[in-house]
Amino acid sequence: MKEFFLSDCPQFENKIITSSFVVSTKQVKPKKSGEPYLALTLTDRCGQIEAKMWDNVEDALDAFEQDDFLKIKGLLNKYKNRFQITIHKLRRLSDTEVDFADYLPKTTKDIDELWRTLDDFVSSFQDPHLRSLVQAFMSDPEIAAAYRNAPAAKTLHHAYIGGLLDHVVSLFRSCDLLCRNYPQVNRDLLLTGVFLHDIGKIHELTYMRSFSYTTRGQLLGHMIIELEMLQAKLAQFPDFPSAMKTLLEHLIISHHGHYEFGSPKLPMFPEALMLHYLDDLDSKMESMRAHFEREAGSDSSWTSYNSSLGRTLLNTAKFLKKEEAAPEGTSQPEPSDETAASSPNVSSVSFEEEKV
Repeated sequence: MKEFFLSDCPQFENKIITSSFVVSTKQVKPKKSGEPYLALTLTDRCGQIEAKMWDNVEDALDAFEQDDFLKIKGLLNKYKNRFQITIHKLRRLSDTEVDFADYLPKTTKDIDELWRTLDDFVSSFQDPHLRSLVQAFMSDPEIAAAYRNAPAAKTLHHAYIGGLLDHVVSLFRSCDLLCRNYPQVNRDLLLTGVFLHDIGKIHELTYMRSFSYTTRGQLLGHMIIELEMLQAKLAQFPDFPSAMKTLLEHLIISHHGHYEFGSPKLPMFPEALMLHYLDDLDSKMESMRAHFEREAGSDSSWTSYNSSLGRTLLNTAKFLKKEEAAPEGTSQPEPSDETAASSPNVSSVSFEEEKV
């Protein structure tokens, strides 16, 4: 079992570490001299880290591929306020040398409890057609197993095992609350849209070694897959209202809310509009939470740039704590994020005697 996880980074800054990871991305890039270097994204169950290999690259170029497990030895430090690894040595690991549970992030919440919460909401539906439809999906063993384990996205939000279920339960709770303030909204229709809006992710994404797209997911996308899944399940219900089917299809294809974000149609009725905005809100709130968690070891109140949100973020808890700790009349300067890519004060720690 791994002894070093990415959550341990703050304890081992500027130290040589030896540990194993799964390769989420692999790129070969040219140095200014024209010689190649490796740019990797390495993953374990606690998150991801960027890694570079500058020297002795030729022998490593063809030694592994994306989604392989690697054992690496290298320097862990910060650059622009983010941890990175400069790799000195690496070797590919066989599947028998690793425990798969060490390499994929997983929700800290109880999956069974989340599933029961979902079931309780569905049981409260007043519309028998919608209740029976969602229960048919939930009672399908293959769909249920995948729904409980799939991430909600590859990287942007809820990108962990159980992320889809976590995201949907969060949306059920938010939608249930908002429906009390907007009585014109059809609660059962909205919650059915929530249940279906990302169900295609169970086929769009693969999540055995790392999070990536299946060939079908790349070619079709989750919305098309969802329409197919809905059509197949509705074949069990010949009396299902055709008008309701059309509304469900619109909820699916409009939930991204904008043409440029992949929706072929804009939300055109209240339930579709609410689904889009609450889905967007939930994903962005999770993106912020995860970003703060990744940079929990930083002293700065400001995070590094968040590419999905297009901005740096202020951690208000850290900011207010610093203000409370500062003597009256003084201010706490923020540390520069132009942290050096290496440090002269390097100590060494190894977690295994075996050579990399």
